[in-house]
Order: sequence, then structure tokens, then C-alpha cells
Amino acid sequence: MTSSPDVIVIGAGVLGLCTAAELAGRGHAVTVIDPGGANASSVAAGMLAPALECLSDEATPERAGLLKRSRDLWPEFARTFGLALHRDGVDWRGPDGPAAVARLTAMGFAARPTRTGLTSAEDWRVDVPAAMTALARAPGVAVIRSRVARLSAEARRWRVEADDGRTWFAPSVVLATGVAAPIPGLPARAAAAAAAIEPFRGQLSPVAAPPPPRTLRTPDLYIVPAAGGVIIGATMERGRRDLDPDLEEASRRVAAGLALLGAAGEAGPPRVGIRGATADGLPLAGPADEPGLHLALAPFRNGWLLGPLVAAIVADGIEGRAPGPDAAALDPLRFA
Repeated sequence: MTSSPDVIVIGAGVLGLCTAAELAGRGHAVTVIDPGGANASSVAAGMLAPALECLSDEATPERAGLLKRSRDLWPEFARTFGLALHRDGVDWRGPDGPAAVARLTAMGFAARPTRTGLTSAEDWRVDVPAAMTALARAPGVAVIRSRVARLSAEARRWRVEADDGRTWFAPSVVLATGVAAPIPGLPARAAAAAAAIEPFRGQLSPVAAPPPPRTLRTPDLYIVPAAGGVIIGATMERGRRDLDPDLEEASRRVAAGLALLGAAGEAGPPRVGIRGATADGLPLAGPADEPGLHLALAPFRNGWLLGPLVAAIVADGIEGRAPGPDAAALDPLRFA
């Protein structure tokens, strides 16, 4: 079996699906190839959190601006693809609320102190399962369940071979494979960039409990409203790729989250995903060094926040448009 879409996206996580939907919205026929099953994007709380991301010590005004610009792409992106966008803000509980407010204000975010920390309307959220379904069903996007075994560059097109014998051809290919090993046939620098992505294991738990009015966060815990209750998470374990849940850790976090809510609840099975990160914590997005090859990889813990920005950068590269203001910061070969 062979097929020849305009663009092939390999990987159906948030970066792959956002890119596929963006391209389809611009009139391209897009095939997404993915083996199926849960991935790091589906095992996520869906936070669009530029403000609280900038409470970390490594945040800079430049990073804050990039995250905020990506967040600001979400209203139009959500309208275009029928995604529910919740702009209900965040409450943060932690030490020295006024100092935290001052830090956010210096980064360009609006926040005000509360008795237990701060509150801000700057951080939003999406419902992850519904969002992934909507993006996969965007007009012009076809999702195929298969595992890509090899890539090869031919004259003005890419050949994509699956391990079940199927083959596809397209002038443009987007690699959105998360922390998977480089696909055989990738050019050397693109393969090296993919191989250098560092895994971070994350675990969260769905809990049937009364949700707070908005996302509730502490320095080491979050509670996000979700269908049927809340999501409580999450761990961030550097270097781990195993997917076996840590039931003891999940139990501790659920207990801490319910205590913070002052409520009782019943926890479901914990979910585990492996997120990819680069040396500077920003994704790899845009054209690689082989014509027609583009990367959309490694958003670390901000995959949902950065999805529309990565999608726009990759789509602009495929269409030969002038790079936007954030394209250089996400250059996929900046570490090469």
C-alpha cells in the first residue's frame, strides 16, 4: 500500500497533532502516522501556564515573553479547531506571596498576593482527551496507526516505510516522535538532535473529587479541574523511561492534594508519561538540514502551552515563509 499526502507527520502527541491541524487548516493534506496508545501528551494535565512556569529560578524575561506569546496564540487556535479553552486562572500557595508576585510582575505577568500565596488570570488550561480527539479529527488530517521503520530521502520527496510493509511518500516530513530513538535513515544532524533529547518521567493521578474553581498549585504539586473531578500531579524524574506507576508516590501526592482541597476523593490508576527535554528546556521546531525534513520535538513540561507556536513555526518552514520572531530560539539544530 502506498499513499502520497502533502505532509507526513510522524507522531501523534501534542506537537504532532497541533502541527498536522495547523497545516491542514492552511490547505495541506496531512497524514499522521503513530503506533497508537498513550503518550506523554495524553498523560498530561493540559496546563497552559506561562506565568507559574516563570516562578522557576532559570526563567528570564526573554523566556517569559516566548511562553506568553505562545499562550496568546491559543484563543484563535482553539476557535479554529473546536477546542474548549478554560481561561479560569491559577491560585498558587507557597511562601512569600508578595515576592512571587513581584517576580511575575517583573516578567510581564499580572498577579496579586493572597493570604496563602498569589492568584493570577494569566495561566489557562485545556481538556486533554477532548483536545487530542478534536485535533486528530481536524479536516484534512488522516491518522494512521502504524510504526515507522525507516525514512529515506528521494528526489524531491521522502519515503516513509512502516514495519507492517506499508509505504508513504511526501515532499515534507515532520518528526514528532517524542523521546523515541532516532528512526533509521534520518540525516546525521537530525538523528543526533533526536538522540540527545533527555527523558523526564512524569506521573499523575485522576481523582474523583470536587474540583477547585481554578487550577491550584504549590511549589511541588498541582490540582487541575478535569472531567469527573481533578488531576493531581506530578513527578518529574530525570533520566527515567520506565512506565510502571509508583503507587506509593501516587498515594502520597493524592493525599496531599486532597488535604489541600479539604475534600475526600477516590483516586483512579496513576498515569505515567515520558517527556523529552533539550539542554535549554525549549523544543526543537523547524526545518532540519535536509530539504523537506522538519522537527517538532522535546517541549519538556510545556507541550500543550507551546503546541500552537511549534505548529506555526513548522508550517511556516514547510511553506517557505519568513521565520517568525521565536523561530531562532527553537532552531532544531541550535545544539549541532
